[in-house]
Amino acid sequence: MSVHVETKRMTTALIRQKKAAGDKITMLTSYDYTLARLVDQAGVDMFLVGDSASNVVCGNQYTLPITVDEMIFLTKGVVRAAEHALVVIDMPFGSYQISEEQAVANAIRMMKESGADAVKLEGGEEILPAIRHMIQAGVPVCGHLGLTPQSVNQFGGYGLRAKEDAEAAKLLHDAQLLDQAGCFAIVLEKIPAALAEKVTKAVSCPTIGIGAGNKTDGQVLVLHDMLGLNQGFKPKFLRHFANLGEQVQTAVADYVTAVQDGSFPNENECY
Repeated sequence: MSVHVETKRMTTALIRQKKAAGDKITMLTSYDYTLARLVDQAGVDMFLVGDSASNVVCGNQYTLPITVDEMIFLTKGVVRAAEHALVVIDMPFGSYQISEEQAVANAIRMMKESGADAVKLEGGEEILPAIRHMIQAGVPVCGHLGLTPQSVNQFGGYGLRAKEDAEAAKLLHDAQLLDQAGCFAIVLEKIPAALAEKVTKAVSCPTIGIGAGNKTDGQVLVLHDMLGLNQGFKPKFLRHFANLGEQVQTAVADYVTAVQDGSFPNENECY
């Protein structure tokens, strides 16, 4: 049974209005036209073309290797599929950390060439000047605090962030700064649920949680993870809403058997 939800095109203003109305926001990653088309028709509010493509699409251990050009290429397909969902493109590692001028130039280029509706970048007060400049230039920005995968080498892993009071206080402060700068949303990744709830109440923009409890304004998951396509990854916060990995393997095994035993293609499948 297919599902097609008829809704109007999402904008950053409508995303903000959802928080004001108390409506939960849905976000999923996507990296290609075919899957994005299906997800869009099911009614998700936002696509994140995440630098997680470095892991999911390219097979890298970390997000760091993916480039601006690769992110633009992937996002173009998602944008073509998105009739309803707002499309956010991740700014990859190295595209905004060197200088404010380079950060803004890359953000504008990524928006222009990909067709995305907004950019996302990781960090708080340290990158605030670049975020302010992007917003002043007309680039909508989604912030990202907590576990920021581009800092994996600095953190030493993907563990829970902001467990201690000092880091929790900084995260709350950073969220308020991003909100005041004009970010239309903030992703909160892998932080204590109580802290995520506190941040959500302290900012006017929506918060989108991943491993941050259910008191945020919305949720995001990696599409391949929640569909069960990535079978080797099962953190506590992830729910498999399908087991497509097993179904794909079964289907391919059946195809191999059918080709080998000569039953595919049959007479009805020939011209």
